[in-house]
Amino acid sequence: MASTYTTNLRLTKQGDGENPNSWGQILNDGVISLADQAIAGYEEVSIGSAATVNLTANDGADDQSRNAFLKITGSIGTAATSIFLVIPNKSKSYSVLNAVSANADSNVVMMRVAGNTGVTLGRSTTTFQHVVCDGASVRSANLLPNNVCVADNLFVGGVITATSISVNGGLNISGTGQISGAATFASTVTVAGAANLKSTVTVEGAQVNKSTTLFEGAVTLASGAPVHQAITTLTDAASIVMNMATNNQFVVTLGGNRTLAAPTNLTVGQTGHIYCIQDGTGSRTLGYNSVFQFAGGSDPVLTTGANAVDLLVFSVRATDKVDGVIVNDLK
Repeated sequence: MASTYTTNLRLTKQGDGENPNSWGQILNDGVISLADQAIAGYEEVSIGSAATVNLTANDGADDQSRNAFLKITGSIGTAATSIFLVIPNKSKSYSVLNAVSANADSNVVMMRVAGNTGVTLGRSTTTFQHVVCDGASVRSANLLPNNVCVADNLFVGGVITATSISVNGGLNISGTGQISGAATFASTVTVAGAANLKSTVTVEGAQVNKSTTLFEGAVTLASGAPVHQAITTLTDAASIVMNMATNNQFVVTLGGNRTLAAPTNLTVGQTGHIYCIQDGTGSRTLGYNSVFQFAGGSDPVLTTGANAVDLLVFSVRATDKVDGVIVNDLK
């Protein structure tokens, strides 16, 4: 009776009466050694220019796909922008270290069964990703479905969606970050794209937002945690323009009689101020665009002394109405 092989690990099943003089050697090589490979084997797979890399799968003999641990090396993004790492259509779990180098964040390695659903492998030179194949699809094994705990830096090149996230190191998100639950960050948080925060966010380190940040809940600052904002120096010109998309605190030194133009990119509810400083000559006047509304309908007059400082504080009531009040002669 001829030998057969187990379904998933391809171990040798010798037939009755087969291999009378070599049965023990075949048991060692075709079963015990291969079981050792499946439980603790470590295989390094180098990818090249091919868009598809098929892991070897041999009945009763060494192969790549039987190993428990896979390290993927090589580079991606030159010949192929993405590479499929194809495994047999058998039930098995893998721990994968995707140590490839990439030209761009969009260059990915996807592990899958040919033609079926796969999983994109995160890149790291130190951290393994656990994946499971059910015989058809390959999926990431998430042991903590509601929490992500990272003790080192976490880099996400695409979208991150989480109900709760706790990061003890730095967090850098170059795409969109959406957190619907609580988030605690013990170090610096940098978000280059949009951030939508729907619940409590606690940042014990610095937070740098390089794009729009939307808070749908309350924002509370702990005692001793002030908010610092730089003041934008405006270009002195006949018509002075504040861009409310870049800042809401401004300063300008008047070198002649000027007009404060309608601010651009107004958002209802915005508040801000502008320091109006006389130059060394003084006696400069400031007119106002009609969007500015003042008490009694009268435009305020600046202090005329050389180097005098006045402060115009304003609030955007509507896109065509900016209510203001001036504090004169600050010393």
